[in-house]
Amino acid sequence: MELATKFHSSSFSIFNAPIYKGKLVAASPSSSSSSLQLSKQWLGVGLSSRAATAAKATPSLRFLSRQQRKSIISTVKCSVSQTTPAETSAEKKSQLMRRSDIRNIAIVAHVDHGKTTLVDSMLKQAKVFRDNQIMQERIMDSNDLERERGITILSKNTSITYKDTKINIIDTPGHSDFGGEVERILNMVEGVLLVVDSVEGPMPQTRFVLKKALEFGHAVVVVVNKIDRPSARPEFVINSTFELFIELNASDEQCDFQSIYASGIQGKAGLSPDDLAEDLGPLFESVIRCIPGPRIEKDGALQMLATNIEYDEHKGRIAIGRVHAGSLRRGMDVRVCTSEDTCRFARISELFVYEKFFRVPVESVEAGDICAVCGIDDIQIGETIADKAAGKPLPSIKVEEPTVKMAFSINTSPFVGREGKYVTSRNLRDRLFRELERNLAMKVEEGESSDTFIVSGRGTLHITILIENMRREGYEFMVGPPKVINKRVDEKLFEPFEIATVEVPEEHMGAVVELLGKRRGQMFDMQGVGSEGTTFLKYKIPTRGLLGVRNAILTASRGTAVLNTIFDGYGPWAGDISTRDQGSLVAFEEGTSTSYAMASSQDRGQLFIGPGVDVYKGQIVGIHQRSGDLSLNVCKKKAATNVRSNKEQTVVLDTPLDYSLDDCIEYIQEDELVEVTPASIRMCKNPKFSKKGSR
Repeated sequence: MELATKFHSSSFSIFNAPIYKGKLVAASPSSSSSSLQLSKQWLGVGLSSRAATAAKATPSLRFLSRQQRKSIISTVKCSVSQTTPAETSAEKKSQLMRRSDIRNIAIVAHVDHGKTTLVDSMLKQAKVFRDNQIMQERIMDSNDLERERGITILSKNTSITYKDTKINIIDTPGHSDFGGEVERILNMVEGVLLVVDSVEGPMPQTRFVLKKALEFGHAVVVVVNKIDRPSARPEFVINSTFELFIELNASDEQCDFQSIYASGIQGKAGLSPDDLAEDLGPLFESVIRCIPGPRIEKDGALQMLATNIEYDEHKGRIAIGRVHAGSLRRGMDVRVCTSEDTCRFARISELFVYEKFFRVPVESVEAGDICAVCGIDDIQIGETIADKAAGKPLPSIKVEEPTVKMAFSINTSPFVGREGKYVTSRNLRDRLFRELERNLAMKVEEGESSDTFIVSGRGTLHITILIENMRREGYEFMVGPPKVINKRVDEKLFEPFEIATVEVPEEHMGAVVELLGKRRGQMFDMQGVGSEGTTFLKYKIPTRGLLGVRNAILTASRGTAVLNTIFDGYGPWAGDISTRDQGSLVAFEEGTSTSYAMASSQDRGQLFIGPGVDVYKGQIVGIHQRSGDLSLNVCKKKAATNVRSNKEQTVVLDTPLDYSLDDCIEYIQEDELVEVTPASIRMCKNPKFSKKGSR
């Protein structure tokens, strides 16, 4: 591993010597004829039969010495985009061919590494919009929730044209909870742009998306983004990324990836961190050169895999996917297959392709195109649109299993029906099962009673986004605390573990280490990051220990820590974990809160409500400063007497805590619920549990 790191840090620019605007960008001055001979042996012919024969007697590319790598100066072509004679003959046998006029790429990265901003610059430089057209930031984040949270939740399609080549671009989510979106999208593309922050380097989600891309055999172009940051360390990032390729068992061809240095917000890219072009030209050239066109069966029977589903009020369900074989025409009769045995017939009413930022109607599409199909009302993700006579289904899409579950139930509080439009169990059931049509990584099961449903997802954020969307649609319901999904193997209990990375200033590191240690976290790496005085900690920790930890870490680090997690696998049960030391303040009377009552109540802890708020018996109105719950009356009024006071007493109240939906779900414990309505988010005690901890 050390040897691989050494040669890679010094010689990556040599492997990144592409042809930009018709000129070879050389990485170093020419050397002796022996070095040229070495370069021909290793790289000059790509992976031809002669090079393959020579490779048997020589060590792997990743283990060349630094001096050998420095001596390689010939023109380098991306080996992943070349085809061997054996591959060519195999393609001829199966009548497969490559399209050179199109590229299908996905942009993948860890959250906040700049994917969507980079896509913005690519669209602007490809003249997708008029020069005088005013566009908002993060054009691809069209969902209100995405804009509010600053993250990508749903994958989006767009396309640009560069030098007569159409590039279909798919922007994907960066958060690990939405990994199911990324897994589906990788079925539609032949290559990925792996965007990595120039300071942070590869993060947990970087590892996840890269692992999936390598499993599909996709070509990878590494984009070191935010290169304009003062503490940028591109050499470290490239070496760390290369080590990640090796850890994930990438082939020699995949390890020889093209690297581009870019500033998405400035719209600049280059082959060297110190020499950026004035535009993203080097990035576009690398996409055309290093990512192959789609391999298709042009004259074969139609095959198209439905990878995504959209809904339009006028057109109904719209299936999005890539045509793998044959051609598709508007008005064509097709067969919709889930497996060899279950097929049904349908007709294509409308057909669209993505041009620039819009869907454009077309009469027909060919194999290799990404298109949107209307007319199949019951189409599901993973189904194949095939030729009516001779069509066969493609392999279905598989995503990883969920790890966290939450109970959804109808609202049983005294305020039920005040603010929501859909309140019955039938409304709740229909909406949850409708979510499964689009969200493959989620599962819904019947609960213990007819009005309770168990929703399973990839993480609390995955389920919280669903709750927030339902709330905005007018639904009113209650949710229980998140629980992990355990497994039993040979009568032993196993639970999900995650890799947690924490970036924290050195002065707060002790508090964070103590907090994660209490939650059964095991540190396996610690290193300094740049010149900003921060420390980078890596933990393996049970998913149970991460429930409710985000707010606790922010409190311990005074809001300076950054926590990222990714699912690692199942491991033996880690033991009991204490997640909350303080109890709740619970209202024991229904009414309206008063300043008089709250003045005495705030001495018992921190309150969630202010004066003049309607409360009901059993509602959680604050955090108790000690363990155990405390019932109190926040509706008590000052006694009215006939004794005149000289001066009315001034009451000074503390500012109440403003908890968001995510905060409430992190806060509640086993015997508590979150009441979700379109206008309010409240917490209450679960009436099904006895009041063991109350005073």
